[in-house]
Parts: sequence; C-alpha cells; structure tokens
Amino acid sequence: MSKTPKPSSQDRASQGRPQGARTPAVAVVIPCYRETAHVLDVLAAINDEVRHVLVVDDACPNGTGRHVRAHCKDPRVEVLTHERNKGVGGATMTGYRRALELGADIIVKVDGDGQMDPAMIPILVRPIVAGEADYAKGNRFHQFFAVGGMPPVRVTGNMLLSFLSKLSSGYWDIFDPANGFTAIDARVARALPLDRISEGFFFESDMLFRLGMMRAVVRDIPMQARYGNETSAINIPRIIPEFLIKHTVNTWKRIWYAYFVREFSFASILLVLGALMLVFGVVYGAYWWHDSTVTGVPATAGTVVLAALPIILGSQFLIAFINHDTRSVPRTPVHPIL
Repeated sequence: MSKTPKPSSQDRASQGRPQGARTPAVAVVIPCYRETAHVLDVLAAINDEVRHVLVVDDACPNGTGRHVRAHCKDPRVEVLTHERNKGVGGATMTGYRRALELGADIIVKVDGDGQMDPAMIPILVRPIVAGEADYAKGNRFHQFFAVGGMPPVRVTGNMLLSFLSKLSSGYWDIFDPANGFTAIDARVARALPLDRISEGFFFESDMLFRLGMMRAVVRDIPMQARYGNETSAINIPRIIPEFLIKHTVNTWKRIWYAYFVREFSFASILLVLGALMLVFGVVYGAYWWHDSTVTGVPATAGTVVLAALPIILGSQFLIAFINHDTRSVPRTPVHPIL
C-alpha cells in the first residue's frame, strides 16, 4: 500500500486558493541593524516558497549587509543598504518598495534577530492567499504556553500597548500589535501612504492604524516566539511617552475620520451627545460641590439631579458608542477591489 506524499511548502501555501490559480510570488523583507550574529541562520531557514529575500541594512555599524553578501550564496537574496539609519519602519518600507518593483504578490516581514521561525511563513500567508485577509500578523499571546519564554516586562508592556493599539486602530480583536512577523497583500501595500508611516519602533502600530483607515481585514496568527541571547534595541522608558502621544493622536484621527468624515451615523450622535452631557455634568457638579464646601450650604436636590442625570446619560451614550465601535471591525477584505 503506497503512502500519500507529504505536501510541499508551496502546496501548503496554496490551500484555500481557487483551483487553477497561480502560486503567489512571496517576498520576504528583513530589516537589519546589528544582526550579524543571527541573520545568516534566519536566511538559511527560509524555505523555497519564497521567491525574493530582501535584506535591508539600516546603516548598520557592524556591516550586516556586507556580512550577508560575503557569506550568503542564496540567489534569491538581495541586499539593500541605507546611508543613514531610518529605523525598523524606514527599513521595512524600503523593502516594501523593492518588493513591489519585483512584482511580489505578498510581502512578509521577518526580523533578523532569530525570534521568528521562517518555517511559519506558509501559515502566515495562508489567510491572504485564501482571500480571507489583507494583512496577517503573529500573535505570541494566543496560547498560554507560548509566552513561557517571554520576559515578564515584555508581557506587561504588550498588554498596555495592545489596549492602546485597539483604541488607535479600531481592531478590537487584534492582540500583540508590536509583533513584527507580518504579511501583507501587495495591492494593499501599494495603496498605503508608505512615506507617512512611522519609521521607528512605532511602525507596527502605525501600520495597523493605516490599515484601519482603509478598512482592511487583519488576521492574528498564533506563533511561538524564540528568545535567545539577542539584545533588544528598544529603550522602554524612552518609547513610552512617544507611544502614548502617537496612539492618542491616531485615536483622535481615527474617530474623526471614521465617524465624521467617512460617514455620519447614529453612533456619531451618541459620541457627541455623550461627551457633551458627561462634561456638562462633571463641570456643573464640581462647581456646586465647591460652592457647598465654601458656603457650608448643602446643594438642593434639584441641583444634585441636574448634575447627576447628564453624567449617567452621557456615560450610557458613550458605552453605546464603544459597543458600536467594537462591533465595527472590518470583515470584508479590500484587496480584491484595489
């Protein structure tokens, strides 16, 4: 009795694609800064389902680009070099532009520090190949055992960043926004304002914000992070204020565009009325509370009701708005119409 042959990586990547459709051209972008110790292992682990591998040397002082040119003989590998350091976002955008020039259908980003398993690329791109998503990203928190090797400070930081990213992007069902293992349909990448996306460590979160403005469908893919002796380049105390400011700005931009520019719905009315009533109730109540403490004369029942009722109604209106917002996560991919 003959055994059924094991499907190849390309067969796995093509699952869910209509019969007769061509195999998509996958390009992998690897932004590098001080990654000479790990990048060759990452390159060696990239399977044959990938057509182009773009290593972006982001003005690395260790010469990661030269190191790859000297020691990697894979004909798929192309090294791009920045004259000045632009950050992980800037390096990734350079790779995106080159991948689009090469005619890639799907662009995958893999960090050069070895924390991501390139063997998972067929799994990462599968929702895009099947037409179920425009953008896919890794999620290290999907299963409890997957975070076993993650430093506690990263777990705590990701919890906070995930909540802020939900507010600023509108993707309430997405977690681990700082995860750099991503895949994007090339048509969606071409439609993004690549010159306006953050070039620093805020890059992944800003990508989600930009995708949310397009109503693109984003899918989380469970993954296991691998932590070794690599040193993180992220300075947590330095980036916290930057992330807070940028998430706040993006949140206001998203709400303004989604509820007052792109459309004006009942949810927009709930937001305006809820905010006005809540502010009025708090200010009015605070004024008469202060007056009572100064004069010693208790506020009347009518004054208390006039302060409390707007606060109660305003809170209910805002809760209703938030409920609408959390249910408005995009469900229909946009890449077929681009």
